[in-house]
Amino acid sequence: MTHRIVIVGGGAGGLELATRLGKTLGKRGTASVMLVDANLTHIWKPLLHEVAAGSLNSSEDELNYVAQAKWNHFEFQLGRMSGLDRERKRIQLAATYDEAGLELLPARELGYDTLVIAVGSTTNDFGTEGAAQHCLFLDTRKQAERFHQQLLHHYLRAHAGQTDIVERISVAIVGAGATGVELAAELHNAAHELHAYGLDRIKPENMQITLIEAGPRVLPALPERIGGPVHKTLEKLGVNVMTNAAVSQVTADSLITADGQVIDASLKVWAAGIRAPDFLKDIDGLETNRINQLQVLPTLQTTRDESIFAFGDCAACPQPDSDRNVPPRAQAAHQQASLLAKSLKLRIEGKALPHYKYTDYGSLISLSRFSAVGNLMGNLTGSVMLEGWLARMFYVSLYRMHQMALYGMFRTAMLMLGSKIGRGTEPRLKLH
Repeated sequence: MTHRIVIVGGGAGGLELATRLGKTLGKRGTASVMLVDANLTHIWKPLLHEVAAGSLNSSEDELNYVAQAKWNHFEFQLGRMSGLDRERKRIQLAATYDEAGLELLPARELGYDTLVIAVGSTTNDFGTEGAAQHCLFLDTRKQAERFHQQLLHHYLRAHAGQTDIVERISVAIVGAGATGVELAAELHNAAHELHAYGLDRIKPENMQITLIEAGPRVLPALPERIGGPVHKTLEKLGVNVMTNAAVSQVTADSLITADGQVIDASLKVWAAGIRAPDFLKDIDGLETNRINQLQVLPTLQTTRDESIFAFGDCAACPQPDSDRNVPPRAQAAHQQASLLAKSLKLRIEGKALPHYKYTDYGSLISLSRFSAVGNLMGNLTGSVMLEGWLARMFYVSLYRMHQMALYGMFRTAMLMLGSKIGRGTEPRLKLH
């Protein structure tokens, strides 16, 4: 019987793994490869802040799972994993409903010989009062598009208003990690673009953006020599950066910090912290940590079942000679997908599996069209600080590398050419 590999989660890591395995094991008939995801399309998660600001049209950059499966010799199943029977080696998928609430697909089970869980992470609001009710999150394309619609509605209402009223909009972003910082810069750019397109009742200087960080500095997970220049650039753009300000409560029109400060905001985004999806902590007998991540061995196998692997943001993977796990970053998921593409072939052949060791190639932060800051790390160069145009070019190249892993070099080149040609016929900002 053909070995059955089921990958749950079509994010960057899961989709890259399914594509690699489909091109090798699936094409040769060595194994059947199936990808399961709750959505029909994929968009690279690091781009969601651009979708939210409107500087990226998600419908043009999305990838269709059904088509990708056909082109790369794997199968796609639409569904959300809801449970696991390890003894029978079957996963349960919840029923899928359409927009009218009618059942599109029934609840069902899928069998596997090797299961790979790559369901990513969601934003962690730490149980803050009012956060879930009054804040927007940027975990999915739908959430990013919802923020964009709300932003655009503010401008359209102002555009139709009385001429003697000074219109303003206030946006508060909780969390000065990469998502929060990049969103703040993109929103500053969006304010200028919307004004240029004639939605000029809200002047660019009347969009008040407040970035709130509980810790002592922006980008706390990255070196301070990156965070310092980013902080200065944000302040030059007019972003109000608040550090050492933990949010204790969120209301319909404001945020309240632990020391009693009230920050008025008509749009509120929570971008602080991550956790793995809640259903993982209830899964059949697998070990999880306090943020629901599955505990894995250096081989990326779960600690209690060698037939089940987990990687990316949903996995707590140890690092050699460190008390910290592998950080939840896109480059880690990419590295782990590359390793698993080899490991699963070895597993089918009954051979020993290699251990994963995280390699940090540096970090790059985009500040929209204004700048980019980061450092590149490598055996030949050590750590090289980048800023400005060059850093921006390296930042863009990360997405192109992701596309090449999915499409190959030729099709990625065609996508780049098509994007360049299309710029002259499309607005620079999504206006609908």
